Amino acid sequence: MKIGLGSDHGGYNLKKEIANYLDEKGIEYVDFGPNNSLESVDYPIYGEKVADAVVNKEVDYGILCCGTGIGISLAANKVPGIRCAVVSDVFSAKMSKAHNDANMLSLGERVLGRGLALEIVEAWINTEFEGDRHSKRVDMIKEIEKKHSK
Repeated sequence: MKIGLGSDHGGYNLKKEIANYLDEKGIEYVDFGPNNSLESVDYPIYGEKVADAVVNKEVDYGILCCGTGIGISLAANKVPGIRCAVVSDVFSAKMSKAHNDANMLSLGERVLGRGLALEIVEAWINTEFEGDRHSKRVDMIKEIEKKHSK
């Protein structure tokens, strides 16, 4: 498994914590930036970079961080093929993957503490899409996306 990471300045420290966690677990990742600054940057740039990497299969999944997780997820979700869930609890993290086949996760550094954020990441990474009745619904989401991408 290879994960793409991205953030803005508001999620930079949490992104680094997630990178450290992935290092500890031996999970490969690519950091799409920003690389060494807490200076203000525009979250749509990094949301799109990671989303592009997911749809182009450079990485298997993406994890994004900004102040709330909302803005950067909105940018990522504009890329066709992305299902990025903003999550603030472990149960929702599991369900976003098990039932919605989320291929990206978005977290808010100003919303979550380090411990909970890493629990969410672990739960999300270790959950598989259940398919079955959920496949029909994910396919319906894909059809909506196709209809509005013209």
